[in-house]
Amino acid sequence: MQILNRFSQRRFLMPDIDAVLSALRRLALADPAVCRKLLSANHTPNPVDSFCSTAAELGYTLSPMDLINAGEQYYADMRRSTNGGGENSPLLKGEDDYFELFMAELSEIFARQV
Repeated sequence: MQILNRFSQRRFLMPDIDAVLSALRRLALADPAVCRKLLSANHTPNPVDSFCSTAAELGYTLSPMDLINAGEQYYADMRRSTNGGGENSPLLKGEDDYFELFMAELSEIFARQV
């Protein structure tokens, strides 16, 4: 029982990636400087780490593994929802990369702000 309690406590420590990205999206929409700062992660040697560091500076806990796991989970859910989710499901290119999809959305937001 104690192991289960430790596990369930850890689950609550994991951030809700959709909620974090939605909050960051709202900040980026409200403030072009925040949008620019988040987008600047793309111009660093390790964009995902830089993005997570910027999110932390803005008060949102996010790790690279959180982003990777969320993207893979979203992709797996999508594959299961098409054609019964078997091996014959269509290949969905690029749909598993939450980071790239979010950065593309931020780029569009920034283009509208300028």
